[in-house]
Amino acid sequence: MQKLTQEEARIILEKGTEPPFSGEYDRFFEEGIYVCRQCENPLFSSESKFKSGCGWPSFEDCIEGGVKESLDADGRRIEITCANCGGHLGHVFRGEGYTDKDTRHCVNSLSIRFKKQNA
Repeated sequence: MQKLTQEEARIILEKGTEPPFSGEYDRFFEEGIYVCRQCENPLFSSESKFKSGCGWPSFEDCIEGGVKESLDADGRRIEITCANCGGHLGHVFRGEGYTDKDTRHCVNSLSIRFKKQNA
């Protein structure tokens, strides 16, 4: 497990949310994969990342077995967490029409870390 900063812990462990348009990966589009910031479990490929304009990194799909979905405490949204360590990533939304898969994994930049292709 990686040591987390206070703000990373607030997001990942306490299920917080970073302010929109503030994350390092919101407008970031290099080739590679995104892993859990806490345990480095592979979560998303850059191939599934798209510009949603919502203020958080958005992915139409996750790496198989990387992400777990469960009903959020508010009872209305679906929370996504790392399937390995349970760290909070964000939420998944369906039926918005952004992509062919009609799915948007809305993720906090502080919950993930980018790893360059072939690095």
